[in-house]
Amino acid sequence: MPASHDWVEFRRDDETGIESVNAHFCGHAYDPHDHDELLVGVTQQGLQRFNCHRALHTSTPGRAILIEPGAVHDGHAPDAEGFTYVMLYLPQRWVTEMMQRRGLGDVSNIEGAFRHTLTDDALLASAIQQAWFAVHQDEGRLARDQSLDHLLTLLSRHLETKPGQRPSAALRQMQLLRDYLHDFMAQDIGLDELARLSGIDRFRLTRQFKQAFGQSPHAYLVRLRLRTARALLAQGVEPVRVAAQVGFADQSHLGRWFQRAYRMTPAAYQRQCTNVLYRSLPSSR
Repeated sequence: MPASHDWVEFRRDDETGIESVNAHFCGHAYDPHDHDELLVGVTQQGLQRFNCHRALHTSTPGRAILIEPGAVHDGHAPDAEGFTYVMLYLPQRWVTEMMQRRGLGDVSNIEGAFRHTLTDDALLASAIQQAWFAVHQDEGRLARDQSLDHLLTLLSRHLETKPGQRPSAALRQMQLLRDYLHDFMAQDIGLDELARLSGIDRFRLTRQFKQAFGQSPHAYLVRLRLRTARALLAQGVEPVRVAAQVGFADQSHLGRWFQRAYRMTPAAYQRQCTNVLYRSLPSSR
């Protein structure tokens, strides 16, 4: 098979926890996955197509991409030339603090939302590019701080917080199951176990869980394990220990899922968290 022309460049700012990515993909890019962070990015070249919020989106050069924490998305290139993009992963805690300082709306949790997943706001796209450059090229703290402040000011115009609503009994039941998955993610959980906890049959359970969270219990658990694995790897925990702590069968099991979701191995991701610019060359498909 011919060598893949896909590549990923990655940096992590230790002080803010912000991760910056510059990547190019042809064909399939990512399996469905989500992040704990807010994702803000700009397509630089080609057509960037992805599913998010149960809709198919196509981003063209210059468009800004806005994805909330917990929003499941994938990615692929519909054209042979592929696509290139830059992205910032903004930690929820950091965004919350920055937004509170400015008295701006906060979209740093699942109850918040961006009004649009794609936007043609040229000023916002430019601010994302400038902030990405300051972080990714290590332009220094002053350049980083000022460009991020400007980005958050423009980003606040695109935020829409959802009004508080009293959840239904069925939703509360699914939220309890979701909390159970969080508490026992390292265990080998089965559908019958969840059915006993909820008091409803496994088939109705899966249907209601999908209605509540947009994915099956197993898909949700895998996404949860991957997000937790990323956090542990960034802290320097060895991949073999991470696999055991989050519930993957072994290190290779973690590696397969991690590669499918993030297009890099756990070890490569951990190396990149040392703040050394790294270009990953994924293996051929």
